[in-house]
Amino acid sequence: MTADSDRLCQKAIVSGRVQGVFYRATTVDRARALGVDGYARNLNDGRVEVLACGRPDAVNALVQWLWQGSSASRVTDVQVAAFDGAPPAAGSGFRSL
Repeated sequence: MTADSDRLCQKAIVSGRVQGVFYRATTVDRARALGVDGYARNLNDGRVEVLACGRPDAVNALVQWLWQGSSASRVTDVQVAAFDGAPPAAGSGFRSL
């Protein structure tokens, strides 16, 4: 387990055809494979919000992967910002909300 100071937390808002195409489920699988904690959830406006916390290399890899998504998705934009809220506990896992 890494110290909290070694963890990076970023929030991404993903636009495009990302709802109803297994985007969240595929994101969960990828995040878990990378050992990233957080969540993916649909927003009312058709976008998907992703919170990713973990080792900087793993979080950065997931953020890059968000442009790919599921085979049926069509990502048009990924806006990423530092997350300044209370992060999920290290090792808490990644889930779809």
